[in-house]
Amino acid sequence: MLRVVVLVSGGGTNLQAIIDAIAAGKVKNAQIVGVISNNKTVKSLERARNAGIPAVCVSPKDYESREVFNEALLAKVKEFAPDLIVLAGFLVKIPEAMVHEYSNRIINIHPSLIPSFCGVGYYGLHVHEKALERGVKVTGATVHFVNEGMDEGPIIAQKAVAVEDDDTPETLQRRVMEQAEWLLLPKAVDDIANGRICVVNGKVKHTNSEN
Repeated sequence: MLRVVVLVSGGGTNLQAIIDAIAAGKVKNAQIVGVISNNKTVKSLERARNAGIPAVCVSPKDYESREVFNEALLAKVKEFAPDLIVLAGFLVKIPEAMVHEYSNRIINIHPSLIPSFCGVGYYGLHVHEKALERGVKVTGATVHFVNEGMDEGPIIAQKAVAVEDDDTPETLQRRVMEQAEWLLLPKAVDDIANGRICVVNGKVKHTNSEN
């Protein structure tokens, strides 16, 4: 059984998508053993507790320096003994020590088709604002492994979403969530839990094997 820890900063809709997919049997051989947020007031913690999942807040504001926070965050993650860490809208840069400790065991969901609209400053609604400013006709979402770079890890899966002429950042964000993010992220967890993907020479290889 794959032990999953989810890190989230906001409302937790991607977290909920994983919770629902596990409950529906769409994600097999995986369980969420903990949820960590950097904000104690967000709905994601409530979503976790409603599902019977331990949920805690580890906020940079509660520590004297970013280095001390990084140590505390990594220590809390280790307490849950995860096999996989999922960044589901986690807006805090995770420490390099965590990336090294959990190499090819951390995945992230990004609301664009990487390499478009990614990197420093591209997160949440800002991504969709920039996509509309640029006038792109197709956007989407990407699930990727996390490495030391910003949105540069091996890509696991992508799904395209059409941009409509009357879109606002909010309507586009919602469509990308519904048509891409909430489908891609649970599927990636299921694929990892059941041995269907691996990283070879810096790229993700999909297989048909089952654990």
